[in-house]
Amino acid sequence: MTAEALGARAGLDRPLRIALLTYKGNPFCGGQGVYVRHLSRELARLGHEVEVLGAQPYPVLDEGVPLTEVASLDLYRQPDPFRTPRREEYRDWVDALEVATMWTGGFPEPLTFSLRARRHLAARRGAFDVVHDNQTLGYGLLGGPRALGAPLVTTIHHPITVDRQLDLAAAEGLKRQLSVRRWYGFTRMQKRVARRLPSVLTVSGTSRAEIVRHLGVDPRRVHVVHIGADTDLFSPDPAVPEVPGRIVTTSSADVPLKGLVHLVEALAKVRTEHPGAHLVVVGKRAEDGPVARAIEKYGLAHAVEFVKGITDAELVDLVRSAQVSCVPSLYEGFSLPAAEAMATGTPLVATTGGAIPEVAGQDGETCLAVPPGDAGALAQALGRLLGDAELRGRLGAAGRARVLERFTWARAAEGTAERYRAALARTPASRPVRPLTPRATGPLVAAPAVPARETATPDRESRSSC
Repeated sequence: MTAEALGARAGLDRPLRIALLTYKGNPFCGGQGVYVRHLSRELARLGHEVEVLGAQPYPVLDEGVPLTEVASLDLYRQPDPFRTPRREEYRDWVDALEVATMWTGGFPEPLTFSLRARRHLAARRGAFDVVHDNQTLGYGLLGGPRALGAPLVTTIHHPITVDRQLDLAAAEGLKRQLSVRRWYGFTRMQKRVARRLPSVLTVSGTSRAEIVRHLGVDPRRVHVVHIGADTDLFSPDPAVPEVPGRIVTTSSADVPLKGLVHLVEALAKVRTEHPGAHLVVVGKRAEDGPVARAIEKYGLAHAVEFVKGITDAELVDLVRSAQVSCVPSLYEGFSLPAAEAMATGTPLVATTGGAIPEVAGQDGETCLAVPPGDAGALAQALGRLLGDAELRGRLGAAGRARVLERFTWARAAEGTAERYRAALARTPASRPVRPLTPRATGPLVAAPAVPARETATPDRESRSSC
């Protein structure tokens, strides 16, 4: 009999009490915050009780999902990143470890959050049926139900070792290479922890293969649960006028992984046949670096616009207004921007990097697909769409249908809940559950009810990092 069947026999199909952990919760910069917000909301709609335990930047959650603040020292906050805390800010040895790691060029948050979360969960033993970690992969989360008070399920969006490889390949000079290696030092811990995890969720088949290959996780323990777009928000609207020549992308300007420099080069080629072609980048403009140099080299200052600080509704209308959306990334573990653009009915040009084909579908059917890092192929695909209204309409409609069928947050929540029950079925003994109440170890803070269409968006450029 399967674990799922045993779970059903034990009554595990009842609503569950879930602790969802996120060491970084910003819902506008980074796919992890988007994941936590939408997954927690949809799990709650299924009848489960979800409590998010998060550190700064705290997640913005929808109504009905409480937040417990597991506060760090917030060493990377704006406008004073890499700050030195005042003496009175130190609370314990974990704080001292956090500062010492930062001072020596490392990234401490996955480890220190895991230690704080472990302490908090131990103090509330019996409050949850399952603990769901969102890619912390810190030593503090080892030890199983005996240490955490409930079985652990972990989401790995994609191995950060992939980011490390690409950043090292782009690093110029020995000093920069050493700095990158030190910053990514936490990936050694994540490899060790991942190999000991009983249940790993990931967002695509490509990410599953990378987790097995890069992290050495037993493939039998890794399960794919696709994430999705908010298809109510990201939807077609014929009332929004199409802007001739507009191409839109979501990208971190100088993160090599995102491939924006290749899209800028492609735009220069496209404009030889389509002089009105222009690019709108949802993200922060880099004043220096490869992208800035490419814009200057090709004389595109007037044809490339960066926007940030826009609301969700403004973002959706921007994508709707484009004739073409583009995902030029060298690698993605999933690609939320691809799914969101397709959901609006805007035709997509995307690379075949990582899991993007898994989301975008077949070349010529639901998108136009090109090899990653190939500016010439990008230019050819962009020019083809800009010049063919019938093709734009056909790909846009097919893309929307694909997302509705495969990539919604409701489906993601249902699949995730199935993995929770499988984890519970493998747990030897059930424990009584006591009510959720605020504890001294972490104040329970009601999350603000944020209307999705009016959420202020300080920085959207890294949503594709899922």
